[in-house]
Amino acid sequence: MQITVKPYDKLTLEELYAIISLRLEVFVVEQTCPYQDLDGLDQVSHHVCVWEDGVLVAYARVMGEHTKFRDVSIGRIISKYRGRGLGALVVTEAQKVAVALYHPDVVRIGAQKYAKGFYEKCGFHQDSGDYLEDGIPHIEMIWRPNDTAQGKDA
Repeated sequence: MQITVKPYDKLTLEELYAIISLRLEVFVVEQTCPYQDLDGLDQVSHHVCVWEDGVLVAYARVMGEHTKFRDVSIGRIISKYRGRGLGALVVTEAQKVAVALYHPDVVRIGAQKYAKGFYEKCGFHQDSGDYLEDGIPHIEMIWRPNDTAQGKDA
């Protein structure tokens, strides 16, 4: 496996195509949720990609403060395959990128509610009530890099 981290302006056309294709495959087609994936935040994000034999198998984007949320955030977290640890791998890498780039006290995500347990294993805890985004129940969750009591110290 190969992990790459790049700002938008350093992505190749092939990499950008793979990112958009994977996001559409899972978030729109698999989850049968038509929504506007291209939200203008890719251009201000760092893109964390996990590649296997030239295929994008996991992805997340990392954003600075006051982009998606007031806090540094991670979004569009996705894994092509379930049960192989790719989701945890890409979240851990995105956490490392967030810390290295922004040195945040808090990293925030908007998580699909069904995935709460997964994100808790990655050190996040719920920080909002339920809300609907594109018709899917979501919650906001936060991770504090300096709080080793949460089980993460990346």
